[in-house]
Amino acid sequence: MTQPTLHRCAWANPNDPLYLKYHDEEWGVPVHTESGLFERLCLEAAEAGLSWIVILRKRENYRAAFDGFDPTKVARYDDAKIAALLQNEGIIRSRAKIEAAVHNAARFLEVAHEFGSFDAYLWDYVSGKPIQNEWPTLADVPTETDLSRKMSQDLKKRGFKFVGPTICYSTMQAAGLVNDHVVECFRHAELKGK
Repeated sequence: MTQPTLHRCAWANPNDPLYLKYHDEEWGVPVHTESGLFERLCLEAAEAGLSWIVILRKRENYRAAFDGFDPTKVARYDDAKIAALLQNEGIIRSRAKIEAAVHNAARFLEVAHEFGSFDAYLWDYVSGKPIQNEWPTLADVPTETDLSRKMSQDLKKRGFKFVGPTICYSTMQAAGLVNDHVVECFRHAELKGK
């Protein structure tokens, strides 16, 4: 007897195990650790102008290069460390993106200090509970929303870089603040029930 085919979001390439694992196990799952939230913010910024699979394939290299996305460590990176990162072929070697990650780490810590944690700050945008969307198709899923525009504006006011409304929305999706799996995707119902 054959197993029924699972319906997934159209972006999850069925021929790429890395993509499938990310879609099936991570995307849209609520994240509350400081390093987890900082990682998603950094990686979504690194993706700007690229495709997500490029970043996903370099993710372990990023984790090693950026000390497990510990914002306290990243905030202390100096010019020598940035120069070393620019030579690291395992990550996207964009000076602007690397410098933004280091700069944002310091801003991240400021927000965490002000609100008790970055988690408390970020999740307040959704009153602590994921928004459960009901998108029929991938074409219906927005790239930004009023909420991501509000978040972007506030983060920019606080000095963050590479935090436009689209990056903020993709961070919200990746960190589970919104459930943007399409309704026929098996993960939609699973995450809705959490």
